[in-house]
Amino acid sequence: MALNTLPISGPSKAMSMSGGGYSRKSPIIFDRNCKKPSSESSIMFHMVEQLSHLDPSGQARMVDVSAKPDTRRFAVAGGEVRMLPATLALIQAGAMKKGDVLTVAQLAGVMGAKRTADLIPLCHPLPLTQVEVQLELDSDLPGVRITAVARTVGKTGVEMEALTAVSVAALTIYDMAKAVEKTMCIQNIRLLEKHGGRSGDVINEREI
Repeated sequence: MALNTLPISGPSKAMSMSGGGYSRKSPIIFDRNCKKPSSESSIMFHMVEQLSHLDPSGQARMVDVSAKPDTRRFAVAGGEVRMLPATLALIQAGAMKKGDVLTVAQLAGVMGAKRTADLIPLCHPLPLTQVEVQLELDSDLPGVRITAVARTVGKTGVEMEALTAVSVAALTIYDMAKAVEKTMCIQNIRLLEKHGGRSGDVINEREI
């Protein structure tokens, strides 16, 4: 049961799949075992035969995307910070000495997404058109659930930007609350869905 939700619009199935010029190809959907639905006769993990970040000699490289057209893309990532109920109650009450945990973590997630190419060596710098970070206090976890959405019009996807937003938001929550609890657990950071681009749509329905 959620105790409190930051008033930010989060991702939704309607937002994910409707309009906006995104790919209308059927999305690749993975179940809890990272497999396609059992109705499919063959299991395929949506990957190329060779890792694109390795050259023929096995050396790391940044992929040349100059020939690819600019398309509209977005990605959704999620994660959690699990903590003691008493720590969660202090966050909800705004009683942490460092200040408003949720607001600071939200802003940190947005800032982190914008610095993804500085943090991940082979990521391309992307002109992000939007980053949203949603934080929800969940007493059943107990802890904070994080969802981030990143959008761009470009030659490559924004999965890493969405994942970085979640990661930095989670680390900020830890930093803001570590004086009270140092045993908090950052967990289940994962891509939830991505849309647009040559590889099409992917929806991750794996249960954690």
